[in-house]
Amino acid sequence: MEYQLRHYRIRAGCMDNFLDAWVRGVYPLRQKFGFTFAGAWRVEGADEFIWIIGYDGPKGFAAADEEYYASEERKRMSPDPAQFVEAPSNKMIRSVLPPRSV
Repeated sequence: MEYQLRHYRIRAGCMDNFLDAWVRGVYPLRQKFGFTFAGAWRVEGADEFIWIIGYDGPKGFAAADEEYYASEERKRMSPDPAQFVEAPSNKMIRSVLPPRSV
């Protein structure tokens, strides 16, 4: 499983619009493309949104992400939540914890 941490600074006054567009558009479409979510969080008292997305398919995260953005569904997404993002930061992350023992 590959994971990516996404941290967005949202334009002032646009958080509610961003969240609505993200939950109705990005969230279900990403799932359709085989992505999973470790979580999504709004930072209290700040215009920040953080989410961790995972992919475990045969083509790998980068290829699946490219396919997602190239899709007609993503191109037609309205409203596009990207319009509310002032500063995105995306980083591939890897767990350092050992596997859980049962």
